[in-house]
Amino acid sequence: MPQEYKAERTISAVFKEQKQVDDVIRRLLDRGVPRDHISVMGRNFQSETRIAGFISKKDVILGGLRTGAVFGSLFGSFLSLLTGVGVLFIPFVGPIVAAGPIGAVLLGAASGAIAGSAGAGLVSVLTTLGMPEDKAAVYQTRLQAGEFLLMAEVPSDRTGEFQLLLESAGGEEIHTSEKTFARPCPGICNSPEDLSPEVRAHLSQDAQRTFIERYNTTFKEKNDEFSAEQAAWEAVHQHFDEDENGVWSKAKVSA
Repeated sequence: MPQEYKAERTISAVFKEQKQVDDVIRRLLDRGVPRDHISVMGRNFQSETRIAGFISKKDVILGGLRTGAVFGSLFGSFLSLLTGVGVLFIPFVGPIVAAGPIGAVLLGAASGAIAGSAGAGLVSVLTTLGMPEDKAAVYQTRLQAGEFLLMAEVPSDRTGEFQLLLESAGGEEIHTSEKTFARPCPGICNSPEDLSPEVRAHLSQDAQRTFIERYNTTFKEKNDEFSAEQAAWEAVHQHFDEDENGVWSKAKVSA
């Protein structure tokens, strides 16, 4: 990833066909957008493997992305170019394939924004980016209908360039947010204070320590924030249960 790349805004668009998304991702990569700044969501990706069978709300809403390595190879093509590919269950949408940083955001937010109130869903997560609720609702509806959502984090001074790129590739409902996705840590986590508020709010002090330990170990191995966050959440889920407030705080008793 070029060190001078500074992502400051998030441009989003809906595409009707998978081949359009494939084309856009390759064009974004060619223009210098790092793969870990591109997100894609969709229900109807073509694959030789059925994604039904292990999809359940309880198991997948927070744990589905641990299958990322499998899906990276199965879906191949452009999805394998992105960071972290897996399956999540989203209320009102159902099981979706998520690739890129949106997956980690959904993974971390699920305790509150997604799994909480009956009115929650993808809309809740997208509005945290500063997206208007009506636009987020349109995106959720079109995902339900089988279309695809692509989001790219870009420098402010190149916003117009990338808006035109998405539009020329068939993107619809294009929107630019003044924010980018929250990362769990700025590289290595040295202390709980380094954790983003979105992550810290859902973890007890003990769970924060578990999260940081696994995050740092995986980050040092792979130098990949997304893989590190996946591994960290999985460690939390292995050792803790949620309390009534959606905080991972109850230590599991070993059998």
